[in-house]
Amino acid sequence: MVTNSPTPDPVRLARLREALLAAQYTADGCLDLLGPTAYAALARSETVPALRATRGGSPLETLVRLFLLQQPVPRAAAAAALSVEDCLADGWLTEDGDQVRATVDVRPYANEVAGLPSADAWVVSDLGCAVGGAGGIGAGDSSGGVARRDLVLGVGGASTTLANLAVRRSVRSVLDLGTGSGVQALHAARHAQHVTATDLNPRALQFARLTLALSGFENTRTAGGSLFEPVADERFDLIVSNPPFVISPGSRFVYRDGGMAGDDLCRSIVRGAAAHLEPGGYCQLLANWQHVKGEDWHERLAGWVAGTGLDAWVVQRQVQDIAEYAELWLRDGGDHLGRGADYRARYGEWLDAFEAAGVEGVGFGWITLRASGAAEPTVRIEEWPHPVEQPLGPHIEEWFARQDFLRAHDDAALLAARYVLAEEVVQEQVGAPGAEDPEHVILRHNRGMRRATKVDTVGAGFVGACDGSLAAGDIVDAIAHLLGEERVMLRDRVPESLRLLTEQGFVAPVAP
Repeated sequence: MVTNSPTPDPVRLARLREALLAAQYTADGCLDLLGPTAYAALARSETVPALRATRGGSPLETLVRLFLLQQPVPRAAAAAALSVEDCLADGWLTEDGDQVRATVDVRPYANEVAGLPSADAWVVSDLGCAVGGAGGIGAGDSSGGVARRDLVLGVGGASTTLANLAVRRSVRSVLDLGTGSGVQALHAARHAQHVTATDLNPRALQFARLTLALSGFENTRTAGGSLFEPVADERFDLIVSNPPFVISPGSRFVYRDGGMAGDDLCRSIVRGAAAHLEPGGYCQLLANWQHVKGEDWHERLAGWVAGTGLDAWVVQRQVQDIAEYAELWLRDGGDHLGRGADYRARYGEWLDAFEAAGVEGVGFGWITLRASGAAEPTVRIEEWPHPVEQPLGPHIEEWFARQDFLRAHDDAALLAARYVLAEEVVQEQVGAPGAEDPEHVILRHNRGMRRATKVDTVGAGFVGACDGSLAAGDIVDAIAHLLGEERVMLRDRVPESLRLLTEQGFVAPVAP
């Protein structure tokens, strides 16, 4: 039996959802009330601007103070916004004299899925743990009598990053591995017939059930256990995971510390995914990986994927040195708020562990795997710290579709195909002021990964002529005639750059 969390009656739960909607306690409603400054401050664990903006006593202001800011409110004010009796009976509230307090954080959430309109939802988590980790607003040494290692966090930056990366096709089944408070399951429930949410922490499963039920979803189930154990031999069209990827000396917090040596937990998810993917299915996860002295990190990640039979696209977004990494997660755990000697001792433990393993830095990024069934899977591992378009999920799906096209077309077939210039591709010319000809021609894509690539005169002319009306080989022949070059030699040269332009999305093949 999981304690310290509400256990709602379904009928009363529906009444609570209706009350939240009636008061406009939604993501849009809170933004309108608080304004962008106070709303943004909440994401930094700062509550003062929001407290100043909620002094009027309206039902919405009362709910913001109660559930978002975790302040006691007069029982009479709460009764004007929701059924206090229902919430006391189910454990959402507790009495404090003539006031009531929330027992959990109930945070409005815009449940957005690419291609669908935004939908109102709510994420339920432990008090103080919507943002800021175990060291968040008011967490202290415990939250409502709950051991800090078992705390369940709400929506954070990693949650929204993964939600924006996920491929959002209409599918039969989705697995949310390591669901936490259920954020990824919320999104998946909108485009899947059935969602399975798993977690090692029983409290997390309870909070995920609350999140999904309060948000009105019934096409979900939860299962307890580590990694793929709860789903045995089941297969899914999509697996998403924001796992406890932190590489730490020990396992102090279930929500973040993997409990395995180094980056083995993330490697285990990659290695195990193939056995649980339907043909054509995707597995997408956030991960940390070690940069080990004398080892190329590209080769380390390639080793994770080798032998799985899966296509893979690994993107490293950031690298931190071991001191910076340790400091980040010590702050997350609230260690910087404790005694200086304890903080220094814990800091030393992190550095000792990294030095013993030869770790010089830690990479963070995302991994997308796909069960394409290809005899020779495509594996791309790259570093891309630059801004990208969000949501990126549709562009990720398009990237894998382009790999299928490139795999199926030899050089002759590439030249026989027709292409169109992708939307929002621009050309930049770089050269000395007043020069007759540019030194470089740059193609820049303002969608998706927002890549840029240098092309020569032939490449620039080719891309400019891609309107879908002519085969690539015919365009090359025309350019050869204009430039006075040998047609056969140019046809031999172009396919290599055409593959790059197609793979990076500057041009798209036209369906025959």
